[in-house]
Amino acid sequence: MKPHKIPFMSKKEYDCFIEERYVSRIAFKGDYPYIAPFLYVFDGNYIYFLSTKYGKKVELLSQDPQVAVEIECYKPDMSQFRFVTLQGTIKSVEDEEEKRKVRIMFVSLIRDQELSLQILAALGHSPDEPLEKVCQEERSYVWKLVDVKDIVALKEG
Repeated sequence: MKPHKIPFMSKKEYDCFIEERYVSRIAFKGDYPYIAPFLYVFDGNYIYFLSTKYGKKVELLSQDPQVAVEIECYKPDMSQFRFVTLQGTIKSVEDEEEKRKVRIMFVSLIRDQELSLQILAALGHSPDEPLEKVCQEERSYVWKLVDVKDIVALKEG
């Protein structure tokens, strides 16, 4: 009996899927893989992340910037599922205009998705502060996924 293979998504399908979602997991290299959840934004070309300027992820990234990023969506009974895994390199964004654009995209994401302001703690800000502080103060790194070497994008049959 041949195994049933899970269908792949087309590039158009996985680009739309990535654009619809906003939570990912990043696997960093270390003695053991280290996985952490991240909000992200997608501009059609790059996936961007904001990261606090402390923690294990920062230490591991300084040792090896190669990562795997996973984005998923599924129904609780698993009758429908989609996931994309991208293998690439995390690069710190240095261009001031690009950083500003990304921070504005994050503020829009939080507003548009009506996310709790508790998420600001994951971006280096207090949930008691105005959301606009994300754009006004650089308390987080702006990262982007570059040099993507492999993409696996699967969906239910």
